[in-house]
Amino acid sequence: MSVGADTGALLDAAVAAVGGARREGQLRMAEAVAQTLDEGSHLLVQAGTGTGKSLAYLVPVLAHAVEKGERAVVSTATLALQRQVLAQDAPLVADIVAERTGARPKVALLKGWQNYLCLHKVAGGYPVEEEPGLFAVSAATDGGLPAAGPAVEQPDRRGPGPAPAAREGLGEQVLRLRAWSEETGTGDRDDLVPGVSERAWRQVSVTRMECLGQRCPMISECFPEAARVSAREADVVVTNHAMLGIAASGSPGVLPEHDVLVVDEAHELAERVTAQATAELSASVVERTARLARRHAGVGLDNLETAAASLRARLEVVPDGRLVHGLPADLRDAVILVEAGAREAVGAMKPEPGAEDAGGRAMARSAMVVLHEIAERLLGDSVAARRDVLWCERPRGGMEQPRLRLAPLDVAGPVASQLLAGRAAVLTSATLALGGTFDPMARSLGLTLDDETPWRGLDVGSPFDYARQGILYTARHLPPPGRDGTSEQALDELVALVRAAGGATLGLFSSRRAAEAATERLRAELDTPVLCQGEDQLPTLVRRFVEDEATSLMGTLSLWQGVDVPGPTCRLVVIDRIPFPRPDDPVKQARSEVVAAAGGNAFMSVAATHAALLLAQGAGRLVRRTDDRGVVAVLDPRLATARYGTFLTRSMPPLWPTSDGELTRAALRRLSAGTATVSH
Repeated sequence: MSVGADTGALLDAAVAAVGGARREGQLRMAEAVAQTLDEGSHLLVQAGTGTGKSLAYLVPVLAHAVEKGERAVVSTATLALQRQVLAQDAPLVADIVAERTGARPKVALLKGWQNYLCLHKVAGGYPVEEEPGLFAVSAATDGGLPAAGPAVEQPDRRGPGPAPAAREGLGEQVLRLRAWSEETGTGDRDDLVPGVSERAWRQVSVTRMECLGQRCPMISECFPEAARVSAREADVVVTNHAMLGIAASGSPGVLPEHDVLVVDEAHELAERVTAQATAELSASVVERTARLARRHAGVGLDNLETAAASLRARLEVVPDGRLVHGLPADLRDAVILVEAGAREAVGAMKPEPGAEDAGGRAMARSAMVVLHEIAERLLGDSVAARRDVLWCERPRGGMEQPRLRLAPLDVAGPVASQLLAGRAAVLTSATLALGGTFDPMARSLGLTLDDETPWRGLDVGSPFDYARQGILYTARHLPPPGRDGTSEQALDELVALVRAAGGATLGLFSSRRAAEAATERLRAELDTPVLCQGEDQLPTLVRRFVEDEATSLMGTLSLWQGVDVPGPTCRLVVIDRIPFPRPDDPVKQARSEVVAAAGGNAFMSVAATHAALLLAQGAGRLVRRTDDRGVVAVLDPRLATARYGTFLTRSMPPLWPTSDGELTRAALRRLSAGTATVSH
């Protein structure tokens, strides 16, 4: 039998195996994916929460891999979805495909090098890292922060993962890691529960550039190398968007050869690729890199240390904000000194396989290579050619030194040429059609750049009856938000809504200051528990929110996406303001200028599209199951009064809209009392 032609039967078997029934939208999606694989085309498919989209793409993808012998890569943005695909959905579908065809597709997991424990480092083959901040130059820290160099592997750990044990010190975490190294079969950081801090993990892991490779005495036991061997032998490889970002940045070899690409949570791909391609340079990083090289490579670094001092002096007088015309002359001279000093150091730090401190030397050389690449890129013509955006920033709090940052203006080209070209691609999410059209997302992901490979957009709907399950309340009577924080009227409105809901509120705020102000007011006026992001590890806060129906949780951007809290625990989602990008965001500024210069509507193409995506994700936190009921309350009257409001609301789940505050509070009181209705 042709497995590809029997998508419906395979999907029925998979859905039945999890005790469910196939949904119409799920079948439409599976059939569209199968057609895309057969044609070698590109598909944007919006599948609402509850559709069962992972089974809808895994069934045709695994069947196609067996039937055609074409490897597929499946990428997710969050740890939760990655675990679901790898541990639940993919094995289930593989069993069904094996039953029908006699051949079981092999599925493997592949992450960035630094996500795996290094046994050689645990055994003392590398020096103890005395300066945890150094490797901001070679790998971003937890939480999806930007990488600091070109094509550098960074941990992709978006979403609630294993949190460090409460009140466990660095030394205790490292001891626990050493004990775990003797029992783990994967070395995968996410298999360690409870987790550890980023600083502790750095004591037992290395980046790809730091790895000794075939020269390592423990290469036969290497966890990241074993993961890559498994990936090369697999029919389907599950990975993450950070790895796609590395591939898009010019290192396609980070992934095994493949003919099919599936991107789940595709609405996050462009930002992840941008983060991977963002470079950063500061005087403190240059100084720490020089110290590391002097300690472990024994090379003279007077020139580089002089360059660091020059860079520090020049950055002190550069104002925050975008450098539209590139590096000013004095600052450029300082970066030239950094580039020359780093190039000289790299030349003097040739690998020495037999060296006593081979691990330390590899770490030092890796950091120096990345530093040189960053300086070289800053001196290029990418800003003048409008490929990159350059700015100077001083981190909030004033504890860190000013730094230069360089980010791509647009990633559509790299995504199109490095990820999509020459292969079938399926990009899916619950949020792809913004303002009722797929065009903005298609442009941002490079689908419109390939005239030879057709693309189409498909919305398979949702199993939820949003208009009956929820209310979209816009507080039209409130004053528009200003720059001075949340207004007293908005805080009063928030208190009244949370009181009516009996707690059970997820507050999504535009800034930490706004979230903290809301928390303070709620705690002062209500007797239900209120948690605030930053008071504990995010996974711990989410767990406490889930466990107590009366508890409310206030937070910022990381709560807008990837937090899944079905049931009565979350019956009210409050959004304090339309989440437009900051007016001084350098990348958004530059993108707006390009759109305006081409005669387009810069506000709608950049700011409104950005806000629409976040609003859709934030409002999507409310209805996660068919029995969920509740309210999404937006404390920003512009959603109802501004001309762009229609574009924004068309991007959100189609909840029943109202500006009637008393009606909304009455519905919340009924829900709090246990009446399962939001009748209006």
